[in-house]
Amino acid sequence: MANRALAPFLLVTTLLVSLLATCHGGGIAVYWGQNDGEASLSETCASGNYKFVILAFVYKFGKGQTPQLDLASHCDPSSGGCTGLSKDIRSCQNSGIKVLLSIGGGDGSYGLSSEGDARDVAAYLWNNYLGGTSSSRPLGDAVLDGIDFDIELGGAKYWDSLARDLKNKGGKGVLLSAAPQCPFPDEWDGGAINTGLFDYVWVQFYNNPPCQVNAGRGAFMDAWKQWESVPAGQIFLGLPASKDAAGTGFVPADDLNSNVLPLIRGSPKYGGVMLWSKYYDDRAGYSDAIKSHV
Repeated sequence: MANRALAPFLLVTTLLVSLLATCHGGGIAVYWGQNDGEASLSETCASGNYKFVILAFVYKFGKGQTPQLDLASHCDPSSGGCTGLSKDIRSCQNSGIKVLLSIGGGDGSYGLSSEGDARDVAAYLWNNYLGGTSSSRPLGDAVLDGIDFDIELGGAKYWDSLARDLKNKGGKGVLLSAAPQCPFPDEWDGGAINTGLFDYVWVQFYNNPPCQVNAGRGAFMDAWKQWESVPAGQIFLGLPASKDAAGTGFVPADDLNSNVLPLIRGSPKYGGVMLWSKYYDDRAGYSDAIKSHV
């Protein structure tokens, strides 16, 4: 009888150990929308590989400019052609995936000239993409989960004001994320991140040779620990999804799984891996290769 009673216990213990070995609590975030020929938004979420999908980009805003969204050939927002994405966005959200809108990018016309300008941009984002109302919502009536700050030009001022204004409008219902470069502190996003209002920071450990993974374990871990010191919820390791996705910083999946993730998975603020971008992931299958290790 004792052996029979022990058998189910041993079976459950074995299953739990097996589960813990393959489930590390992290997730994958992916940027979507900047390349022709990538999977649709609904297909992206249906893959089951991602916890966050970041729509990129609102590349023009601030300084009196009329904000503009660019989603490559997926749809044309100027003609109302992107409102159909509302169905896909809700489908993603119903699957537990957070869908955020990224503002900025490496190529655009954006910046903030004053705190008032920041308030105007926050109001625009709130009314057109978040919980507000507008007669011309580019993505239709779906309510996105938050805003991603991928600020790489346009000056360093007033991004903290924009973050405060967005949180003031939506509270905990509006997620904020940022995509700083790995050199610490970030030239553009640093001030905003220091507000303590950001839920997620996916650090770009690519196109930055001094601090990316192949700079060596010491340099990489020094940078990772610096980013863990910021007052944000979770820190993600940002990587290119293929060799073609960035000039430098690609880490082969086997190397990432065996040598890199074990260094950071136990970090208090570890959130997972961010990939640039869905287009490159489609071609390389990178998320498929790493998801059980993240």
